[in-house]
Amino acid sequence: MTTHGASPADRDQPYDPELFARRAASFGPVAAAYAEHRPDYPDAAVAWALAPAQAAPGAALDVLDLGAGTGKLSASLVALGHRVTAVEPDDAMRAVLRTQVPQATALAGGAERIPLPDASVDAVLAGQAFHWFDQERALPEIARVLRPGGALAALWNTDDDRIDWIAEFGRIAGSRISFIDWSPTRRIEPHPACSPLERADFPHRQRRTVDSLIATVATHSHILVLEPAEREEVLGRIRQLLESRPETSTGEFDLEIITRAQRCVRLPD
Repeated sequence: MTTHGASPADRDQPYDPELFARRAASFGPVAAAYAEHRPDYPDAAVAWALAPAQAAPGAALDVLDLGAGTGKLSASLVALGHRVTAVEPDDAMRAVLRTQVPQATALAGGAERIPLPDASVDAVLAGQAFHWFDQERALPEIARVLRPGGALAALWNTDDDRIDWIAEFGRIAGSRISFIDWSPTRRIEPHPACSPLERADFPHRQRRTVDSLIATVATHSHILVLEPAEREEVLGRIRQLLESRPETSTGEFDLEIITRAQRCVRLPD
């Protein structure tokens, strides 16, 4: 998840499971905008995520895209030549996925109840989704469908706030609930069926305009669950900033992104 503007005090707010559930279920009404405006994933990050499962570089795999949304990660996997099953619980998101990535097999379901047989995939990937999973229930399900030696990986696109204007954008773009309901964990938790966790970061970027970056922010759950007046206030604040910065005020610009990836390997039983 691309995160925006939270003070240390904001980050210390208690986890609110009811609000968390509302955020997790908020994407369906903006599925088309999500598909249009959210960034994809760099091939290098996807290849790194899959590498432990490949007997030879470039070998085609059976891959599960879990919490697939509108198919951002599925599209990357298909383009790399893999056989993709995309599991997504939201009907509207899944309908857009079927249009965007018809080569993938799109199924209704979630991480806690995966509609696949035992040991049926070589890799399970989650793009911008792993933080929504109930890991206590999801990790045994993932281990069930993964073949021994298969890879589990999670990827997140995060704004590169080492860049001055992006750091300021992040401070401005946060809403009052950006972190107060956040998941207790935002990484793959240790599981006896999986090897120790590895991490890697990959540079990425997305070509944006003021309007398209605002449209991207508007697809984030911490904005979607706000009341309309408060949502417009936050988005107006973002517009004022972007129109005032020389890096972003005229025409197109690059939003620099860091894709953060985590992976582990399914151990033999």
